[in-house]
Order: sequence, then C-alpha cells, then structure tokens
Amino acid sequence: MVAGALRDAGFVAVLTGGACATIYSAGAYQSHDLDFIIRDGGNRRALDDAMASAGFTRDHDRYVHKSTDFYVEFPRGPLSIGDDVEITPVELRVARGRTLALSPTDACRDRLAAFYHWSDRQSLGSAIAIARRHRVRMALIERWSAREGHTEKFAEFRAALRAARSRRLER
Repeated sequence: MVAGALRDAGFVAVLTGGACATIYSAGAYQSHDLDFIIRDGGNRRALDDAMASAGFTRDHDRYVHKSTDFYVEFPRGPLSIGDDVEITPVELRVARGRTLALSPTDACRDRLAAFYHWSDRQSLGSAIAIARRHRVRMALIERWSAREGHTEKFAEFRAALRAARSRRLER
C-alpha cells in the first residue's frame, strides 16, 4: 500500500531497517515502523500527498494511520549501512504488491551495524535470525565488518550463528 502510493507519486523509495529484519527473520524480530529512504522523487508536499493517498497523515516526523499502530518514517539519506553507500536494493514482493528493499545480506549488515556501534544485543539476535533463514554473503559481511573496525564483534556474530545453526540441527 505505502510502497505503491510512493511509486505512483514518482518516488523511488527503499524499505530499510527493522521492517526488513521483520520480513527476513520471519517475524523473529518485530518492528513497529516502516523506514523508507527516498532515493529520488518529489518534495515534502508531494510526499504528504502520496502518503495521504494511502490513508496516512503526517505527525511531526512520521506518518500515522488511524487503523494501525504501525507508522512510517523517512530517515534522511543516503541509503547506507555504516560507511557503505554502495547499496543495491532488491525488489521484494509484499502482501499488497512490491517494494524496493535491502537484500537479506544488507538487512543482516544493517542489524549488525546497530550491534557494532551501540552494542545492541537484540540487533545481534535479529542478524542471526536473518542469516539462519536466508543465504547471506558472509565474506562480504566479514570484509565490511573489518572496514567498520569490528572484526571481534563479527567473530562473535559468526560464532553465535554457528551455535544457532547447530541447535537447529540437533532438534
């Protein structure tokens, strides 16, 4: 609904953050908002109009809808994960259409960024849940982690992922 309204209004927007983690972790992580980074499109007025066409109204820096507790935000770009701005979104089929979104690998890196920079253990768990359910490019994640200065936390992620996969096999 939101992605279609944005696309119809001429916006190129990419779903990021916790919403991607929710999708790729099959609900193991629950986000309460949708974050879209706008790569191309109109101004704030055009965004307000696009969101209104989907039933959302602006409330300060977020858009709310009377029939849901979820809200939509548009963090300032560019689309990036840590210092990496070379992000290639994928097209993701969602219940009511399709949207551009982070790939499973990039959604995993996005959660790891929160773990690396803020020691957010819930984000580590989300990254593990994503990597357990999807093929992620571990070599790319390892190189990115080194560039971000977090080789030790990457090693912790890899060990926790291995342990989670082992527990699954033991069942």
